[in-house]
Amino acid sequence: MATRVTINDVARVAEVSVSTVSKVVNGRYGVAPATIARVHQVINELGYETSLVASSMRNSRTNIIGILVAEFEPFALELLNGISATLRGTKYDLMAYAGNLTPEGHIGWERRSLSRLGGTLIDGAIIVTPTVEIPHSPVPVVAIDPQAGTDMPIIVDVDNSGGAQKATEHLLGLGHQRIGHIRGREDLKSAHLREAGYRQALENAGIPHDEQLIEQGDYQHDAAVEAARRLLDLPQPPSAIFAANDISALAALGVAAERGLAVPEDLSIIGFDDIPAAAQSTPALSTVRQPLHEMGSHAVRLLLSLLDGEEATAPQQLPAVLVPRDTTAPPRAN
Repeated sequence: MATRVTINDVARVAEVSVSTVSKVVNGRYGVAPATIARVHQVINELGYETSLVASSMRNSRTNIIGILVAEFEPFALELLNGISATLRGTKYDLMAYAGNLTPEGHIGWERRSLSRLGGTLIDGAIIVTPTVEIPHSPVPVVAIDPQAGTDMPIIVDVDNSGGAQKATEHLLGLGHQRIGHIRGREDLKSAHLREAGYRQALENAGIPHDEQLIEQGDYQHDAAVEAARRLLDLPQPPSAIFAANDISALAALGVAAERGLAVPEDLSIIGFDDIPAAAQSTPALSTVRQPLHEMGSHAVRLLLSLLDGEEATAPQQLPAVLVPRDTTAPPRAN
């Protein structure tokens, strides 16, 4: 097993002192240009990396941005793409970290993650779907899609209610009257807002709420499969389903296939997020686009402002865009 390259190895190969290598690595004055070039050449040849923890202790900065997620699922991965693209060309590297979920669930994972990383390995954090408030973080924090009831000062999210209303109005405009809803995780603000948008669209259309048409999907495939089955088992099943995210909508699409239902002729389905799998499904999934790349980019810019000592407290809400594809159509005539 290969041993880690040390500063002593670099000094020996470059034929300079350890203090000279230290000066070069930390950008200090007093070293001849030719010597700097030689040391950097040896560093590249040997693959020497300084310790992030040691660098943090010396400089109070590691130039690392932490992206903390509960799990690496499609929503988080699309955000990461936007975050990574925005950081390109800056002095910051990116560390993606998945919190260790307890058997009790998601609550509090971000506090555990920050306690491990904050102040030693990362200079700031972007937390995706935090579940609790973080009033005393050791580093600046920006939240994306926070949990219901949290009061995070710096937030980036999408117009969840407006987007859900657009999705439901799209189905209503096609002629659907009996529209089911697969709701998201109860602990996330986005799920509550999307359900509120669904209900508001029905109310605006003069259609009474039917609680039988709302099932819990938790933003998870397996839970959404069971939710879709319960909806389609109703004595009067819906002619259309609005799912709170694309994973749930794709799960409903699979349930329709197992029941022998044609989509969209027998059942229309629309999701929310516009993850890559939505456009790639057969038929292509109608959805509401959450600008995930832009959300990640906004979060990075806010965090960099904080790291530069600027104030940034106003929430950033981006618009949601309806994307009709092949899974929505007028209901089949009786």
